[in-house]
Amino acid sequence: MPLYEHVFISRQDLSSAQAESLIEHFGTVLSDNGGKLVDHEYWGVKTMAYKINKNRKGHYAFLRSDAPSEAVQEMERLMRLHDDVMRTLTIKVDEHKELPSVQMQKRDERSERRERR
Repeated sequence: MPLYEHVFISRQDLSSAQAESLIEHFGTVLSDNGGKLVDHEYWGVKTMAYKINKNRKGHYAFLRSDAPSEAVQEMERLMRLHDDVMRTLTIKVDEHKELPSVQMQKRDERSERRERR
């Protein structure tokens, strides 16, 4: 099955538990449609570059899935209809990295960036 990575932003006035329950909800949508949620990360509340629906901040979540395209389409459809989800992004990847995502790594654990000239 194809591998996907999903990021979604939910409203800032949700509690952390409610934001994490959205991850579980969309994971069950994938599993009900023949896919599986490989891994997920809750990135917390972050400030956005611009306001979305009069919100300056949002709860960010990251999902890794192994699912057929029909399951991903159904999950994206339900995300668009859900009142608490403001933005979504889904990309198809060749393989999942085992390390935590860059957002979850500490600054000193990240690989060294090349120097600017």
